[in-house]
Amino acid sequence: MKNKFLEIKNVDFSIGGKVKVKNVSFSIEKEGDIICLLGPSGIGKTTILRTIAGLEKIDKGSIELNGKLMSSNKKHVEPEHRNISLAFQENSLFPHYSVKKNILLGEEKNKNRVNKKLHFKDIIKLLDISKILEKYPHEISAGEAQRASLARSLLTQPDLLLLDEPLSNVDQSFKEEIQVRLKKILSKLKITTIIVTHDSYEAFYLGSKCGIILKQKLKQFDDPYKVYHFPNSIEVVNFLNRGILIPAKVTGENSLENDDLGLIEGKFIKYHPKGSNVQLLLQPEDLEHDDNSNLKLEVVDRKFRGTNFIYTLKTLSEKLIPVLVNTHHHEIHEIKDKFGIKRPIRLEHIVCF
Repeated sequence: MKNKFLEIKNVDFSIGGKVKVKNVSFSIEKEGDIICLLGPSGIGKTTILRTIAGLEKIDKGSIELNGKLMSSNKKHVEPEHRNISLAFQENSLFPHYSVKKNILLGEEKNKNRVNKKLHFKDIIKLLDISKILEKYPHEISAGEAQRASLARSLLTQPDLLLLDEPLSNVDQSFKEEIQVRLKKILSKLKITTIIVTHDSYEAFYLGSKCGIILKQKLKQFDDPYKVYHFPNSIEVVNFLNRGILIPAKVTGENSLENDDLGLIEGKFIKYHPKGSNVQLLLQPEDLEHDDNSNLKLEVVDRKFRGTNFIYTLKTLSEKLIPVLVNTHHHEIHEIKDKFGIKRPIRLEHIVCF
C-alpha cells in the first residue's frame, strides 16, 4: 500500500508540558495538497505546526513524512533534518539584514538542490515586494514583513511548508489577490502545505481539506464544502457562525416543521426518526425572498455585503434568522419592514442535531 505523504496518528500536541490538542489523527494523501487548520486563538494550532516542524517533541502517537518516521515517543528527528519550513505569524526577519538578504537565506538553505523550481525573481514578483528589498525589517509594515517571511520560506523549497496565519497582517484590499497568487504557486510547484488561519473564507479557498480544532480536539476534517454545508457538531456550527439553529420536529422521511416557518422539506443528511425534536441548521442562503408569500417576518437588521444583503429577520417566537438576498433584487427592505419568505420552504440538504 502506498504511503500517505504526511500521516499523523493519535498525537497529543503539547507545549511546556501542557497538552493543547488531544489524540489528533489526519493525513495528507499526496504531494502538493494544501491543508488548512481553523480554530480560535490559543487553541493549539501553532503548537501543531511547531511539533510537525520538530520544534516540540511528542509523548504519544507518531508523525510520518514521506514514509519516514519523524516523531514518536521513541524517536525525534531534529528540525534541521526534516526539510520542513515553518513561517511564523509574527515578524521572524533578522533585524540587521536587509529584506533581500533575509529572503535569500531561504535560497541559500537549499543551494545544492539540483531541481530548483522557484527562483528569487519569481517569488518577489508573486508577492509584490520588489520595492522593499533594500529596506530593513523596522522600515516596513507588518504585512510587508509577513510577505517577506513567506518569500523566504517558499525559496527553501521544502518537502512540507507550514504557514502560521500567513496573511493576517496583509491589507484586506490586497489579501484576496495574494491568496490567488499563493494558491497558484503552491499548486504549480506541488509544495505540500499546512496553513493555520482563523479566517474560514481563506481556509475554504486555499485548502483541499480543512480541519476544525475546538476544545482540545480535531472536531472535523473534511473538504471545505462538507465542512461548511455539513458541519458534524453544534460546536462547529457555532464556530463557523454561518447560520443559526432553530427547534423543529421531524414529520416524515423528508420533512420537518418549525412553529414559526411551518413545513420544511428536503433531504436529511443524517437519519432522524419521525417525531424527533431536533435543532435545524439554517444558513443565510437557505431561505428565499418572496413578498407575495403569506409568511412575512420583521426586518431587524440589514448588512450590505457588496453583491448581497444579509437581512436579519425576527420570528414570532423572537428567533433571529439571517437571509441572503442579491443586491439587485427589486425592493430593498428597511428596518421594521415585513419581509416575505417563499413557500413551500425546501432545503437542498437538512442538517439537524
